[in-house]
Amino acid sequence: MTNPKALLDQYDIQPKKSLGQNFLHDPNTLEKIVTTAELMPDDTVVEIGPGTGALTKVLAQQARHVFSVEIDERMRPILESELSAYSNVYLVFEDILKVDVLKLVGARDFVVVANVPYYITSAILRHLLDAHRRPRRLVLTIQHEVAERIIAQPGNLNLLAISVQFYGQAEIVTRLKPGVFWPRPDVDSAVIRIDTFDTPPVDVPNADIFFRVVKAGFSQKRKQLKNALSGGLGIKTKLAGELLDSAGIDPTRRAETLTLEEWASLSHAYASQKA
Repeated sequence: MTNPKALLDQYDIQPKKSLGQNFLHDPNTLEKIVTTAELMPDDTVVEIGPGTGALTKVLAQQARHVFSVEIDERMRPILESELSAYSNVYLVFEDILKVDVLKLVGARDFVVVANVPYYITSAILRHLLDAHRRPRRLVLTIQHEVAERIIAQPGNLNLLAISVQFYGQAEIVTRLKPGVFWPRPDVDSAVIRIDTFDTPPVDVPNADIFFRVVKAGFSQKRKQLKNALSGGLGIKTKLAGELLDSAGIDPTRRAETLTLEEWASLSHAYASQKA
């Protein structure tokens, strides 16, 4: 495997901090990521941030189609050279947040595998999970602290955790030390796997109402729920308290303590009040 530093030096390219460029180069880690994806020979993969193509090569050997989306046009000559032997790899030089992923993959079921820039992890997850047809599975290399936030449980829940857990089952597969990347990041990373649900695990009026209520609850995190909901939904505190009462939730609790089921009950109470 060609060292990413050597490749970048060859093309006179410096990693951009603004793009969160830390290139995976450890062969064992690359194999672990692809094994975690549980790819079948007929699978289609969307890879985000191929960088110098190290992970892309391993994916191309396991899947039928690999669509690699890279925002940095400077990587084009490296990727075209490194991946020239793989006719099943399709390079897309665009911002993943602007890519219509479903148009890219067509009617195919697909898996997302990515070394995600830390600063846009949440935005990428929203982009992929809010779509009307979601990936079957996502295997992402992200900042370890963010991975821990995603798998948080009631008592320590947050908006990101609920946004992911509403759509899929998330687990941290392994923790990665900075040395498996070049340049070395300042923090540990983690490989997280998210298996998406066919339908959400809780009954809600619709996703828009559910997330409107959840976002309102977390809009003033340190406040009691009745006050946070009042401000976030633009309703009187008395009405917010009544909504919580009708959902069987103590109005003095805080957003991070509610379960997914309780948020669902609250969204139904809000939908009924709006009807």
